[in-house]
Order: sequence, then structure tokens, then C-alpha cells
Amino acid sequence: MSEGIMKIREASIDEAVVVLAQIAEFAAPADKAALSARLRGRQPLILVAERDDALIGVKIGYRLSETCFYSWLGGVAPAGRCHGVAQALLEAQEQWVEQQGYQALRVKSRNRFPAMLRLLLRNGYLIEHMEKKDGIEDYRLHFVKTLTSK
Repeated sequence: MSEGIMKIREASIDEAVVVLAQIAEFAAPADKAALSARLRGRQPLILVAERDDALIGVKIGYRLSETCFYSWLGGVAPAGRCHGVAQALLEAQEQWVEQQGYQALRVKSRNRFPAMLRLLLRNGYLIEHMEKKDGIEDYRLHFVKTLTSK
């Protein structure tokens, strides 16, 4: 992939579906109907990373409560990996969430996604709970980050 300028911007469900379809690690990527159903009435934020007119990353979250935002689903297409895309999406989401007045961000990940676990830990997210599901690779790790308004 070329090293054009990466842009992070708000996006549509359709654009999110385009990125998610490129991520083989998701057993069954969410389609438009599933995303729409999950996000309906939840005050969502959908961000995409774009470089050279190609969508290479996505981060989707929504309001859990007046004070807490849930970072639900995200990923980086193979063409965008190892280029800081996930970090840029995380930072853009945190900035937006803080600007909206939320005090905390919650996210879940699984043992099978070690790069995501490292990203969260590196960015100050703390493990608050582990949920045992199926095999150990599918155990859900629940993270929280308290935001401090500047």
C-alpha cells in the first residue's frame, strides 16, 4: 500500500460494511441489517480510516449511558495493518467521546485478538472483568478507560 495521507472521518453503515468484509478474522462479518439493528436508537459513532480513497479501517461505538460510551466493533483491513490505523481510530474515537462529555469508555475483546489487547493496554485501558465463553481463545476481556477532560 502506498503511504498517502491517512484520513479518519465519520462514516455510514455502508462504508463500515465495506471495511468489515475485508477482515477475515471475523467469523461472520456483520452485514448492513445486523449493524443497523444493533445501532438503532443508540447514538452511534462510526469512524473509518481512509488512505488513497481506500477504506482501510473502521471503529464503531455507541452510547451506553449518559456517562459511558461503548466501543463495540472495529478492525483494520490487511492492506492497512502495521501503519498506525488502529491507533489513529482509537485516538479519534476517544477525542470524540470526550468532546461529547462521556466520562468512560468500555470495550470487550477476546484472547484470539492479541494485537487489540496490546493496543488497549498500551492506551490506558484496564481489564475489569473476564467472561469465560467457549474455548480460552474466545474468553471475553472487558476493558474500561476513565476519561479526564482537559
